[in-house]
This record gives sequence, structure tokens and C-alpha cells, in this order.
Amino acid sequence: MISFKNLRLINPIIRAVTEAGYSKPTDIQNAVIPSILEGKDLLASAPKGSGKKSAFAVPILQLLKRNPTEHTKIRVLVLAPTDQSALEIQDKINLSSKYLTLLHLCINGELAENQLAAFRKRVDVLIATPEGLLEIVEKRPINFSQVEILVLYDADKMLEKMVNNIIKNIRGLIPKNIQTLIFCTKTSDYVRKYVSSLLRNPVEISIEAGGVTIESISQCVYFVEKRDKSGLLIDLLKNSKIRGFLVFTHSKYIADELVQQLEKAGINTGAIHGNRSQIAKNDVLDDFKTGKIQILITTDIAAKGIDLGKLLHIVNYDLPTIPQTYVQRIDRVRKSGSEGSLISFCTADEHMDLKNIQGLIGFTMPVGTF
Repeated sequence: MISFKNLRLINPIIRAVTEAGYSKPTDIQNAVIPSILEGKDLLASAPKGSGKKSAFAVPILQLLKRNPTEHTKIRVLVLAPTDQSALEIQDKINLSSKYLTLLHLCINGELAENQLAAFRKRVDVLIATPEGLLEIVEKRPINFSQVEILVLYDADKMLEKMVNNIIKNIRGLIPKNIQTLIFCTKTSDYVRKYVSSLLRNPVEISIEAGGVTIESISQCVYFVEKRDKSGLLIDLLKNSKIRGFLVFTHSKYIADELVQQLEKAGINTGAIHGNRSQIAKNDVLDDFKTGKIQILITTDIAAKGIDLGKLLHIVNYDLPTIPQTYVQRIDRVRKSGSEGSLISFCTADEHMDLKNIQGLIGFTMPVGTF
């Protein structure tokens, strides 16, 4: 069972959350806390009640504790869609910081004099709605020059309220090179387009209702040198009775090169990617569905939205760098049949990608043999 200790949290935080009755992290907490602790930008979505507030509150507090400072300015700014959600976030921060000497302030409702006075003192974490914070800023200057982390909680709901211009104005007051964490109930194309300018090489994670682990799918990993990947794939295909693998590569160039190597080895292969016309793609797909070719090689972009019928087996020739992409691939297998397999190749420079994937799905893949 994954515990809070597995997430490399410090003892004061583990003690606080344990005393509050939490025995293990939720799926979203398990998925995002490591990335936040590593200082990465994040775009995460998970359903209501999945533990999103603590998912960012806990690692943020640890980062503040890990990097103490003498200044008295705001270090973390959290924006929420409503006063109620801002108060709920404050409660989570208060719970998790029970044994830490960190100060937080929640602005909600009418501006009270004691809230304004708090800005003359140290505030490690400031929580507010965009509208409430803008009202404060219009009344008195606030120094945001030391902000290290920005959190947009329920960003999809905030954008529904048409406060995107307010958020942009607030973002303009904050240093550019900071860690940005964006949480949604559901990540739409509109949300993704809006937040793209706010994020730098973000980790993207999506937790569906019911979690992400799909135990009915057989999963394994082969550790291999980069130069030996194609040889390993050829050996696997020749030793397998299965005829019908979808093979994912990082690029169309790798896909084309792999087609040539497999064809040379006597394995009927086709590829679809951005350089192929729609007619050529359709022909390859038809050949794959009818069994004329055994292997279909593709990239994520080219594979989006295509119907492969009863596809049951996938090979990650290149391990995905975004953990959720792995989940999407395994879900593709699940939706096409009750059983199936997903085989991953992992080179030395992909070990961290493997670690992130296994952390997300809560499952350590067995090492493959044949």
C-alpha cells in the first residue's frame, strides 16, 4: 500500500495528516505530489472529492519549509473560484501545517481591516478569489515580488466565471519564472489553450472517476539499450503468436526507420503519421484491421481518434514522457477488449519516465521475459 512516507514527505506533515485521519494518499495526491516537490509546473484534473486541495497544499508547505527565507513577503498565491473554496483550501493548509511555523491568510467576503493589516506582516501563503484579490490590490499596493508558486484551483470554474482577464492582470504582478500549478475538475481544450502561456514544460495528469489503475491489462517492461530496441522488438514479434500490435514511437522519423527494419526482418508493417496523406493512412489502417500487416507503427498525434477495432496489444517502443499518456494507451486496450497487454521498452535515460508512470498507476510493472 502506498503511504505518505513513500511520497518523501517530512515527518511534521505526515504526523499532521495522520492525526487528521488520513491513512494513505488519494490517486491525485499520489500522482502529483512528487512532481510538485521536484519544482515542476503542473496541469492536473480530477473529479470533485478526489483530494485536489491537499494534493497541492501538502507539497507546497514542504517546499516552503525546505527553503526558508527571512523576507516577509507573500511566497505562495492560491486563487480559487469562490469564497467557500478559498476557505476550504485554508482549512487543508491549516490541517497540514499544524506542526510547521508557516503563516497563511485567506481573503474572503468583505474586506476586513485585520486582513489588510496582515500584509504588513509575514504571509507565506495567500488564498483568495481573483475578484477579492483585485479589490485588495485596488485599495492598497501589495508586494508580489517574492512569490515563488502560483496555484489556480478549479481553473475551469474560474474561467466559466469569465475572470480570465482578472487572472491575467494578477499574473502580471507576479515574477515570470515561478512554479505554476493548475488544477481542474476537467481539462477542456479551452482551459488548456488559456493556461498554456502560464506553464513551462508542465507535467499533465488526469485522474478519472474510479482511479487510473487498470488491473485486467497485462503490463510488463523490458530494460534495453537504445541501439538494441529494434532487435528486441523483432525478437518479441517473431516469438509471439499474437498478430496485431500497435507500436508507439516518439517521432515519425523513428516510425519510418522502424518500418524499414521490420520489413527487412520479414514482418509486414505499416505506419501512420503526419507526413502521410489521409488516403495513405486509410489504406494502412484497412490493411491492419484485415490482418494484411501485423504491426502498425504510429505517434500519439497520428493515433488520436482512429478506430482500430479489437486492438488488444500495444508496445511502447518509446516510453511516454507524460505519465497520463501511458494511462490513455492502456485504456485504449481496455476499451477494445476484456483482456490485453501493454509492453514497454525502457532505456537508461527513460528510467525517470518509468518511475513517474508507475507512481501514477500505483503498480510496479514486472520485467518481461521470453
